[in-house]
Amino acid sequence: MFFTEKTARRVIPGNFDDHFHRVAEVDWVIEAVVENLEIKQQLMQRLEETIREDTLISTNTSGLPIHAIAQGHSESFRKRFLGTHFFNPPRYLKLLELIPTPDTDPQVLEQMKWFGQIHLGKGVVIAKDTPNFIANRIGMFVTMLGIKASTEQGYTIEEIDTLTGEIAGRPKSATFRTADLVGLDTLMYVAYNLYPAIPHDESREMFRVPKVLKKLVETGTLGAKTGQGFYKKQESQILSLNPETMGYEAARPINLGDIEAIRKIPDLKERLRALYNDPGRAGEFFRQSTLAILSYSANRIPEIADCVTDVDRAMRWGFGWELGPFEIWDALGFERVLADMKAANIPVPEWVETMQQMCAKSFYKNHHVYKSELHYTPLETSTDEIDLNIIKTNSDNVLWQNPEAALLNLGDGVVLYEFRSKGNTLSLNVVNGLAEVLDLLETRNYKGMVIGNGSAHFSGGANLAEMGMMAQSGQFDAIARLIVQFQSLMQRIHYFPKPIVAAVQGRALGGGCELVMACPQVVAAAETYIGLVELGVGLIPGAGGIMRMVARATERALTETPSQIQPFLRQAFETIAMAKVSNSAYEAQELGYLPCNARIVMDGDRRLAVAKAEILHLSQIGYAPPPEQNSIMVLGRPTRAMLEHAAYVFNQGGYASEYDRYLAGRLAYVMTGGELTAPSLVPEEYLLQLERETFIPLLSQPKTQERIAYMLKTKKPLRN
Repeated sequence: MFFTEKTARRVIPGNFDDHFHRVAEVDWVIEAVVENLEIKQQLMQRLEETIREDTLISTNTSGLPIHAIAQGHSESFRKRFLGTHFFNPPRYLKLLELIPTPDTDPQVLEQMKWFGQIHLGKGVVIAKDTPNFIANRIGMFVTMLGIKASTEQGYTIEEIDTLTGEIAGRPKSATFRTADLVGLDTLMYVAYNLYPAIPHDESREMFRVPKVLKKLVETGTLGAKTGQGFYKKQESQILSLNPETMGYEAARPINLGDIEAIRKIPDLKERLRALYNDPGRAGEFFRQSTLAILSYSANRIPEIADCVTDVDRAMRWGFGWELGPFEIWDALGFERVLADMKAANIPVPEWVETMQQMCAKSFYKNHHVYKSELHYTPLETSTDEIDLNIIKTNSDNVLWQNPEAALLNLGDGVVLYEFRSKGNTLSLNVVNGLAEVLDLLETRNYKGMVIGNGSAHFSGGANLAEMGMMAQSGQFDAIARLIVQFQSLMQRIHYFPKPIVAAVQGRALGGGCELVMACPQVVAAAETYIGLVELGVGLIPGAGGIMRMVARATERALTETPSQIQPFLRQAFETIAMAKVSNSAYEAQELGYLPCNARIVMDGDRRLAVAKAEILHLSQIGYAPPPEQNSIMVLGRPTRAMLEHAAYVFNQGGYASEYDRYLAGRLAYVMTGGELTAPSLVPEEYLLQLERETFIPLLSQPKTQERIAYMLKTKKPLRN
């Protein structure tokens, strides 16, 4: 997981001929050679002769029996051997299937589970040593179902991708785009190997390789890696395959009724129910495919897994589904789905029939999961994860709330300020609410506060719609008061007498980034994409972001000598001027958005628990807020000229528009201290005032208003 170039340099390349002896020095060997049992067995023999007695060994195969690869080796070797099935790309797909053999030491399995969760950030599922394990077994069934519908049921490729994509709580790539990305040759190879390996599977015929897939592979049409598969990009147009003619055509109009009305339903469970109830072609496909998927998943228990949670987590973590099969079943209604399966003569496993007879009405109930004979057991979660849904089931945990924010009790004297606005934007309700809860935190016996939420992204920044409407109606005095309020709030957070920790994940942009920078302590998921992106909408950071970037540039320099500060200040200038967003939390530290003492967790689901632990630790040792910075070195007009020249070069090179150059000039003006003619020490308030004085006039600029309107309409920046 190469979050930065510096990390990539830790890898020591080698080959099997000259460097194989190096495996004697390692703690864990992961084998991922060609999917050939004999070759893997030969490699394992060579490994056993070389590695230490305590080295762990795993195979990353997805198609061969795990136990067969270790067959014939010593007992010590077999105890330390198991399957570790990562999903590609492993940085972004959370699932890690661990597949023990009958000989695998349980302590080794637990050790690997712990390491996978804590140090690799994985969602670990224990799978059985069956063909394709859990996620790929069901995922292949789902893919084949889609291909069959395109060749036998009259649905176009675009229609199927529409119905199996985001509208159904699955990735945008849906069925056929995903197949192209995986590789059609890989897909066919998996199907060829799976079919003979599952003689007792009631849906085995679904895995016969479709003729259309065979024809594509035979002609070298393998998907994204060959430039065409089920889709083909021709100049600026995306063409799709006609399975009857095997030619590529422009997309035909989608004939799925009022699908757009269903797409606009925000709640996924409600949207799925609307799709299921749809009387037209969209509903017909969704009902048939969903009943087939749910039946197939249910019939795989206990073959591939012992519990429905293993299947649901495997599909969510491995294929990016928002809900797993059994969670979908519950959302549609246990009894209704079961009745529809029976009416359509779709196979229902005995254990589901038993559930019905025992009057169990769902697989999940009050954060418990059905096991057997009306026995619900608590959902297994990592001991250092906080599930906000469980916390919010008890109304006593909601200490304060307004329409777009809430203060929740995390226990042990720690509270959480949670955004609930659309996109977690810093709306007026969110900003005003934060001021209110700081008053509560100061006067009540709480140890500290986490700022965060349970969604995929921390914050999209300021509410541009609110800001744009105020600017268009000429409410610049109100905007000025709002900026003063927001700056004061950020300063209050930074110097608050009790610890405040930002628990950040996903996108933290603009004002969201400034909020994170204001928090003296930060816990960040490794997959954090943070940036001061205001120039993209014709503004500059106005809530302390510039001030903190200037301060951090000074801190990075060895001394306050201007020549030593300049390189760091220029880097900060380019970062803000180009609206750079970090590719990870580690890169955010390099860019100056996150402090060097930020806690970075590989598994983002742990961030709230780690943030809570940080507060308890800081409270126990005696927390003291940061000392006030009354003297930040700013470099004056000479350095401003240097930064303006850099903006000129970007403009002349075609990398920035004239307006980008103008905005960069205003940014340079603030970062170097305004009209100061020479390097000077200034208090924080001086730079904050420059931010305000520069921010407000920019809102009245027509090109800025154009950028804001374009961003609200398209979600993309305008370079006017």
